[in-house]
Amino acid sequence: MEIFEWEWIGFIITFFGTLFLIGEVLVNARGIFGLLGIGFITVYFGAYVETSSFILMLILYFVGLFLIVLDGKVINDGTFATIGLAIMLVSVALAASSFTAGLYAVLGVIIGSVSSLMFLKVFKKRQMWKKIALKDQLTKEKGYNSMNMEYEKLVGQEGTTLTDLRPVGTIQIGKKQYSAISDGQWIGKNTAIRVVQVDGTKILVEKLSKEILD
Repeated sequence: MEIFEWEWIGFIITFFGTLFLIGEVLVNARGIFGLLGIGFITVYFGAYVETSSFILMLILYFVGLFLIVLDGKVINDGTFATIGLAIMLVSVALAASSFTAGLYAVLGVIIGSVSSLMFLKVFKKRQMWKKIALKDQLTKEKGYNSMNMEYEKLVGQEGTTLTDLRPVGTIQIGKKQYSAISDGQWIGKNTAIRVVQVDGTKILVEKLSKEILD
């Protein structure tokens, strides 16, 4: 078809393909965006890649997409997502008929990925992305505290280990028991300890020296 001889047409196809596929990952579109995205990307590789390489390029593109999904669902540090996007860019660039066409296709993937974020303002976000960032700010007015006030008061207090800390275990301060963690040190049962830091409900303790005990 003559339309595929225009080098810029690859930008349009990869833009919409990536827009809908990433959009499907970000929001709950009931599979509609996924089908549209697969359709556009299949057309792109079908038009520019020989039959023998068609499946390989298509798989390469979707492996990149899978890594983005994996990052959002499991890893959450952006590493796999970056690698996935790079693989997607390589796949569309290799499939292009010329350097210019490849550049247009790469831009289509990049701009399509960024543009897909606009779906977050319209559609319901998928649950897996709540692992990366909370939508609502955690405030005292909403029933949350950045640090539990009761636990915060424990800093500097002394107590005793009820179990071995390896490095997690149970301690007692006053008449109350708490789950605590040492700084990697094995602290035995019935050892005097002091609370050195509290992060939310995570209590970090250290073993008291003999000088302090005496």
